[in-house]
Amino acid sequence: MKFDHSTLPDNPEELKRLLVETERRYEKENTLLREQISLLYAQLFGKKSEKCPGEPQGTPLPLFDMPEPEEMSAEEPVQVEPHIRKKSGRKPLPEALPRVDVVHDIPEEEKSCGCGAPLQKIGEDISEKLDIIPAVIRVIRHIRPKYACRACEGIETEGGTVKIALAPKQIISKGVATAGLLAHVLTAKFCDALPFYRQERQFERLGVTISRSTMCNWAIKAATACEPLLELIQKEIRSGPLINIDETTVQVLKETGRQPETTSYMWVCRGGSPESPVLRYYYSPSRSGKVAEDLLAGFKGVVQSDGYKAYNFLDNSETIVHAGCWAHTRRKFMDAKKGQGKNKKSGSVDIALNFIQKLYGFEKDAAQKELSGESLVSFRRKNAGRVLDDFLVWLEKRKLQVTPKSLLGNAINYTLNQWQRLIVYLDHAAMTPDNNLAENAIRPFVVGRKNWLFAGTAAGAEASAKLYSLIESAKACGIEPYRYLRYIFEKLPFATSSEDYAKLLPARLKEQDLTISCDATGV
Repeated sequence: MKFDHSTLPDNPEELKRLLVETERRYEKENTLLREQISLLYAQLFGKKSEKCPGEPQGTPLPLFDMPEPEEMSAEEPVQVEPHIRKKSGRKPLPEALPRVDVVHDIPEEEKSCGCGAPLQKIGEDISEKLDIIPAVIRVIRHIRPKYACRACEGIETEGGTVKIALAPKQIISKGVATAGLLAHVLTAKFCDALPFYRQERQFERLGVTISRSTMCNWAIKAATACEPLLELIQKEIRSGPLINIDETTVQVLKETGRQPETTSYMWVCRGGSPESPVLRYYYSPSRSGKVAEDLLAGFKGVVQSDGYKAYNFLDNSETIVHAGCWAHTRRKFMDAKKGQGKNKKSGSVDIALNFIQKLYGFEKDAAQKELSGESLVSFRRKNAGRVLDDFLVWLEKRKLQVTPKSLLGNAINYTLNQWQRLIVYLDHAAMTPDNNLAENAIRPFVVGRKNWLFAGTAAGAEASAKLYSLIESAKACGIEPYRYLRYIFEKLPFATSSEDYAKLLPARLKEQDLTISCDATGV
């Protein structure tokens, strides 16, 4: 780029002033660029954990509340509370597992003493080893005898001349898969992130051919059969006091009117009873606020989200209180810390992180005291409220002293813009300070996406959303996913009313209620 020297002033003092201003401007730009490079380097090669280096495992010491040297006198006696040390070693095997006893006894001729008297059994030495029986493929033969009259050959019989029992009901009519096989295939993909093409190879090793396209069709048909149950899950979510919402990307290869590389989205809502929450995943080609509006239509309560602009409409809702996420706020300050590099002091960043850390310290104390309801709200207002007041004063003062475009300036502006949402959790006991419940719910989908990379069709993506809803709802209610899927796949063909479907909701079931049939009928 050529510089027009004719514009330079002739006055030496004016030239010096211009040079100083230019130097300051370039120094500021250089600092911002160095921050961005340090942050990018940390994201690419650094640790993913947001834990501060050297941060202790227990309750952290406040930055400015360090004891004076005279308060740390070695002569002052220290009283240590007694404690019981846990014995090291492996954990005992679960009592619920079936046991097979294998007795290793000495020969009969050795069961006598040297004096001639028989030896008496005085005890046993028992050691438990864990065994596994590999998957076994078997064929269930449904045999239905046929009956007819040889005397009149059906001439005097009303109706059909041949009588035969009705075919057993199955979730996939005329399909070859039983409820057990279907639950196994779907749990492997949507719970264990094992793509259909890998399962195809596993089945080949077991001596049976099940193509990936067949398994994909099974998934779509099973998801369609579960739609009445999913509608009840959605109703359960909207009946609770709180909904956590989040979204992530997904790629669909074959979708009408869209290129294969176009980004689509998987949304998730978590809600319902705080004791037995349920989750609903939704596929959408869009990330617009209209999708969030449709998902939350008719809900009255608190919605907790990150700071994505698609959720801004919630601030103007008369029936919804919009809550923010302290985890995202903390992440902004952690980015500022990483951007400053290892050799540079980050006092302001550490002060902000310490404020946030105190908030989580109060949450830990409340959990240890088992506070809930109004007692938890009162505890938060008294303790966290005071810290938040100090933090807000610090943020407004520090905002005037930092470069707005710097990582620290960005973190401060983000926090101030989100402030009214961030303090909502003080008044709602059902909430936590962050939206991690929704982020944790979306994580299984993200892990699976790393293995299967994309969805083939929009119908496949929608089916995936429905099946993830069932599996993650079961996990949230403490139910093992395979047992739950097999149970509902066995019961769904016989459900005829809303109450029948309601009985299959994971919130209505317990692990011990899932009596799985192993007979030939599958019912």
